[in-house]
Amino acid sequence: MDALTLLLAQFKSPIILILLFAMGVSFFLGDRADTLIILTIILISGLLGFWQELGATNAVEKLLAIVQIKAVAMRDGRPKEIPVEEIVPGDIVILKAGDGIPGDCLIIDSKYLFVDEASLTGETYPVDKEPGVLPAETPLNHRTNSLFMGTHVVSGTANAVVVHTGTESEFGKIFRQLKLRPAETEFETGVRRFGYFLMEITLLLVIAIFAFNVYLARPVLDSFLFSLALAVGLTPQLLPAIISVNLAHGAKRMAQARVIIKRLASIENFGSMNVLCSDKTGTLTEGKVQVHSALDVKGSEDERVLFYAYLNAFYETGLVNPIDEAIRNHRQFDISGYRKLDEVPYDFLRKRVSILVSKGDTNLMVTKGALLNVLDVCSSAEAHEGNIVDITAVQEQIQQQFEEFSHKGFRTLGVAYKNIISKSQITKDYETDMVFLGLFVLYDPLKHGIVETISRLKHLGVSLKVVTGDNELVAADVSQRVGVSNPQILTGPDLHWLSDEALFKQVNEVDVFAEIEPSQKERIILALRKTGNVVGYLGDGINDASALHAADVGISVDNAVDVAKEAADIVLLEKDLNVLVQGVREGRATFANTLKYVFMATSANFGNMFSMAGASLFLPFLPLLPKQILLTNLMTDFPEMTIATDSVDSEMVDQPRRWDIKFIKNFMIVFGILSSVFDYLTFGALLLFLNATVDQFRTGWFVESVISASLVVLVIRSRRPFFKSMPGKYLLLATLLVVCGTLIFPFTPLSKLFGFSPLPISFLLLIGIIVACYVLSTEMAKSVFYKRVKF
Repeated sequence: MDALTLLLAQFKSPIILILLFAMGVSFFLGDRADTLIILTIILISGLLGFWQELGATNAVEKLLAIVQIKAVAMRDGRPKEIPVEEIVPGDIVILKAGDGIPGDCLIIDSKYLFVDEASLTGETYPVDKEPGVLPAETPLNHRTNSLFMGTHVVSGTANAVVVHTGTESEFGKIFRQLKLRPAETEFETGVRRFGYFLMEITLLLVIAIFAFNVYLARPVLDSFLFSLALAVGLTPQLLPAIISVNLAHGAKRMAQARVIIKRLASIENFGSMNVLCSDKTGTLTEGKVQVHSALDVKGSEDERVLFYAYLNAFYETGLVNPIDEAIRNHRQFDISGYRKLDEVPYDFLRKRVSILVSKGDTNLMVTKGALLNVLDVCSSAEAHEGNIVDITAVQEQIQQQFEEFSHKGFRTLGVAYKNIISKSQITKDYETDMVFLGLFVLYDPLKHGIVETISRLKHLGVSLKVVTGDNELVAADVSQRVGVSNPQILTGPDLHWLSDEALFKQVNEVDVFAEIEPSQKERIILALRKTGNVVGYLGDGINDASALHAADVGISVDNAVDVAKEAADIVLLEKDLNVLVQGVREGRATFANTLKYVFMATSANFGNMFSMAGASLFLPFLPLLPKQILLTNLMTDFPEMTIATDSVDSEMVDQPRRWDIKFIKNFMIVFGILSSVFDYLTFGALLLFLNATVDQFRTGWFVESVISASLVVLVIRSRRPFFKSMPGKYLLLATLLVVCGTLIFPFTPLSKLFGFSPLPISFLLLIGIIVACYVLSTEMAKSVFYKRVKF
């Protein structure tokens, strides 16, 4: 958003429009002084909001640049990685598994290309794509020669020419027609409901006050402007700016904790998250896979198993993954005599990858993948000393080894081969009647300090649920080693047969979801959400995109595939739960500071405006002029502009917290009434004891209202006694400046313009006593309130 648009947006709020209307009425009736005052207040309020939001917007843009999505395109005859926003029609893009499609494209050439188009067409399974010419009227879901912006590559590779980008793409056309918005977060829902709640109260009160003042034969214009000023006073007009600043400030602090916020409103959901779902790899474990052993079917070390696995990993190009990297780094072989001919890339249905290589006159296909999936395409096995036997003869022996390694937490792959005669290309159909060569055993050590980290998450009220494709035995072993004794495990096959109702009853009790298919992840997330949890999902793979979308908080990492980063609300610069723990604390601190402004707006401000409305019914004059109400509102808002920098008590971040309109209503009633009681004491003291003139009454109440509303923030900002919770230095400084400015203002030349007059020392002393009693009473009421009302 550019600066001019942001500036103009400050003057579009209903509150500013009300003030502009009031200014227009004053100008029409010739009241130039009031017109100038209202215009000044509008400009100050708008510029304050603009200045704060501009800083917030710039900060967020800098943070988002850290996790920018990029694409590989041909520029100046060579591949170059550039931001997707810079892709233009005519660019040649190079695509591989995990890449997002940066625009609508025509395929030039491809290799076993499968694309997930669920976001565009609703098609559940990946679609096979290949070059070709199709009629112009071909429906979207049958355009096998085309790629569409917003979809992503599941497996394979391709070169494609970009035809349309942005709003000219198929996705862009839908966006323009429907004007799609991201799903509303719980935080945004809470803010909206709070706005409606205040609007209802304000409308009822303002209409009633205007009617009564007209009934009492007060001037209609004064009554109308007084009612409008009350409406402004009751409404926290700086709430949007304060929320933006608060969230942006939180995003900057979280960035220091290596957590990048892509969508500001997700910070609150991050803080209120009570369930985190994550794979074990790179989260519970180091994520740096290491080779343990390469074994034949009898369990003996076998050099050929290691060599064939190396051949496969060296030439595999379809999907970048840590397993192949580990194999290549473990030991390097001389393969100068081999030449790659073809490849059938890995996909999440076959769970294996095949490479065709040639050496001399021999063409060899080597397949590597999940053990059971490799065994499925083998009809024989290589036994001791190269003897070929039927696979059934060694199946039990292989299964026994698999279970033993799995019980110890190792990951076991299968390696198989097949001689291909007179063929330089292969397809999936060639993966039959293969010879099983042996087992390839890998391990991923636990992260240092992971047990303590999980304990910290539990202390913060966040339960960790492991969602993994690994087998049940491996998942159980890892869970026990990180401190989850007797973990409750639900496997993918068992989940398949569970009804949604049965899953709802079990999902909260399950610690580990093992052998989970990509399509089942979203179902688990939705079940957890429907049972009342705020769910975070940490994923970095192609198959995590739907789960990231389904979660309340989608969390990815900086080195994730494009589609995962694009789907995420939050990106971690390190795949580390310690980083996540700190991010959760910062998210909760941000939400706590936002609530402080809400509590202030619904207590002292509401109490003051309610008192003013009531006083207008029995006083022979308006208790405050409209321009004085607007000044009061502006000055009490000033300290709250610094609320984002305020310190937060530890108990406010120890547990997840969510919007609770009922709690806010109770808070408003208790502390709003308390504020009104002391307002009426001020009325009585000014009129009955001090015999104040009209100007002295208005000045005295202005001073009492502003000072009490500013000081009470220091009380209600914390559940602790105010002297045991130190406010942030900027909040304290702003509060002191407002108090001093309010005391001095009646003695300045500007005060006459607003209808104020200097106050005798006796007035100031009495107001000081009333304010002190109010602050102490609020402190005592707070102690009782939090004991009786839980939040």
